[in-house]
Amino acid sequence: MRLALFQPDIPQNIGAAIRLTACLHVGLEIIEPCAFPLSDRAVRRVAMDYGDLAQVVRRKSWTDFLVAPERREGRLVLFTTTGAIPFLDFAFQPDDTLLFGSESTGAPPEVHAAADVRLVIPIAPPARSLNLVTAATLALGEGLRQTQGFPAARPPG
Repeated sequence: MRLALFQPDIPQNIGAAIRLTACLHVGLEIIEPCAFPLSDRAVRRVAMDYGDLAQVVRRKSWTDFLVAPERREGRLVLFTTTGAIPFLDFAFQPDDTLLFGSESTGAPPEVHAAADVRLVIPIAPPARSLNLVTAATLALGEGLRQTQGFPAARPPG
């Protein structure tokens, strides 16, 4: 399973996503351009001490993301507030890529068109949406639970 972020707007979310994916041993793809300068040095800085544990790949564009070798495997699963299928009703597979749009604008039509499925995380009205990494945590948690993909628990002590 992989997590992909389409043109993120908030640098702190990159840091939180790196930590999340490092802890869950899940790859992270960042699809540029971002709304802030993103360099390898910046990625290392926001990753803090999780950088060596993380599997982060930067894609220079949506096109680069689509032609990456990872797209030949698994489905592209878009999480969107306009999704028709609640994520808890979906059967995840181990090679799915879970894709999230930018914080301010979501995913444009070409991203929706490329997705194999569009899921929604139900929330109580009148709230509009969850924080990006909060939503990614819920999605990865359910996907990894269904596919028995969580890392082995460390023994106590």
